[in-house]
Amino acid sequence: MNPGAAAKEMNAGSFRPVYAVFGRDRYRMQEFVAFAADKLLGEDGKELGLFKFDTSETPVEAAVEEADAMPFFVSRKLVVVRDETVLASGGKEGRLQHDVERLLAYLRKPCETSVLLFVVHSDKLDERRKAVKLLKEMDAVIEFAELDGRDLVRWVVRRAASQGRAIGEETADALIRRAGANLQTLAAETDKLCLYAGPGGTVRTEHVEALTAPVLEDDVFALVDALAEGDTGRAVSLYRQLLERKEEPIRIAALIASQFRIMLQVKELAARSWPNQQIAAQLGLHPYRVRLAAEKARSWSEERLAERLREIAELDYRMKTGQIDKELGLELYLLKSGAWRKQPARA
Repeated sequence: MNPGAAAKEMNAGSFRPVYAVFGRDRYRMQEFVAFAADKLLGEDGKELGLFKFDTSETPVEAAVEEADAMPFFVSRKLVVVRDETVLASGGKEGRLQHDVERLLAYLRKPCETSVLLFVVHSDKLDERRKAVKLLKEMDAVIEFAELDGRDLVRWVVRRAASQGRAIGEETADALIRRAGANLQTLAAETDKLCLYAGPGGTVRTEHVEALTAPVLEDDVFALVDALAEGDTGRAVSLYRQLLERKEEPIRIAALIASQFRIMLQVKELAARSWPNQQIAAQLGLHPYRVRLAAEKARSWSEERLAERLREIAELDYRMKTGQIDKELGLELYLLKSGAWRKQPARA
């Protein structure tokens, strides 16, 4: 089952007796829990109908027993279980012993007046475990992969719309590029812009530029873009702006090196026909960052990227050992980039 299908069922008032959510996107997992509680219990029913457990502190059978008990003063109950042990791949070994057989018995015959919702804080479920196999047979497993590309843009658009504001896709994309792809940060920035736009208002790109502070990584991305385009003047101008903000040249150089390294890794894996989600998982990156790196890498050959990495590694050593002034050294590196774009890569 996917998150959209589950939400559609809940909107229609249909709930499955058990769910197990997992994945890299913890923010949307928590959104799903809140959504399920709202739809199942309403605001008035949460005090008596919502129960929370954590398998690091309480045996799983305690949650099962609560789910198996009849609700009081509410028609249904929601039992939420935070888990890193029972269902998670590479689950943490805790001091507690869990009666998994009790859980299996419940899954085979769940209570009709309860919804048991496992929130698994892991990128993967342990496919070898009987409980996981049974949950998959029940079509109760929902993966929350990190959003990428258009899905991330649509998430911003939907969040603004839920507050009675409008935001175009181009503006949403500008916000993502400026604030990053972390949903918690993105949600806060979207809410701030919606508050500024006012009821029925429209969030515009100029609002994003005026009210959202760029993070250093995004400024470095823009700097690398300028290098890729051979626009030495813009690259140096961006660098000087960073210096005016008291950013440390060694840190800027490290981020430039990191971006070149990611671009090289993405380019190499894409050449093997790896999809972005697989590349993201392999490199431990957000898929959105992988997509941006892939776009930037189109302007560079693998040889050129490797050469840039060698050059900036050498510069990093010279700056840290005092062989060259830090500010001057990095500016010279950027100035040379125009000539590098016109010359063939070294063998």
